[in-house]
Amino acid sequence: MQDLDFRRKRKKRAGKKTARPRRAKKKPVRRGLRFEDAKAQLHFAQEKIQRNRSGIKELAVWAIEILIVCMAAVFLIAAFGQRVSTAGDSMSPVLKNGDVLLINRLIYRVKSPSRGDIVAFRQNENGHYLVKRIVGLPGETVQIVDGRVLIDGEELTEDIYVSDIGYAGEAQQPVELGEDEYFVMGDAHAVSDDSRLPSIGNVSRDNIYGQAWFIVSPGEDFGFI
Repeated sequence: MQDLDFRRKRKKRAGKKTARPRRAKKKPVRRGLRFEDAKAQLHFAQEKIQRNRSGIKELAVWAIEILIVCMAAVFLIAAFGQRVSTAGDSMSPVLKNGDVLLINRLIYRVKSPSRGDIVAFRQNENGHYLVKRIVGLPGETVQIVDGRVLIDGEELTEDIYVSDIGYAGEAQQPVELGEDEYFVMGDAHAVSDDSRLPSIGNVSRDNIYGQAWFIVSPGEDFGFI
């Protein structure tokens, strides 16, 4: 009898026990996904750095190109683009009064002035530029006899643009040119102040500014000389 009561009590105790709640299973952490995300972020960061570097490089190249273009423009203007205006008609018909000329300053660093070149020069720093044609070269003797130009005693027939010269001036007697001196004249010799006058005389190489090569004045004369 006691044994029966003991079993009943045991069953009651077992019934009173509450069932323990099941623990929710933790979802496995996908570590591979986190690694892929980190890898993608790193790749994006590297691409951004590369884009920045590429942008900086392009900007640097662009700046260098601009600098080169500016330097080239300055050089070209300094070498070929200096302007001189003619005063008077002493170089007519090739040049007219008021023509604006471009002067090539570089050419005479490469070679010496030649007979027949139209050059711009001035005899003093405060004077204006004159534009004339070279007739006599260094070391030669120039003389004007009977309206003709003689070089070392012989008549000049090439690269001469004057004839029937009425006024010989200083060249009435033989004019010996130094090692760096040039004798210049205007094509329209009757109205030209040039090496025939004592106020101008022989032109030294250092006083020659450059060779006239282009007329920039608008009009029919625009173009190469």
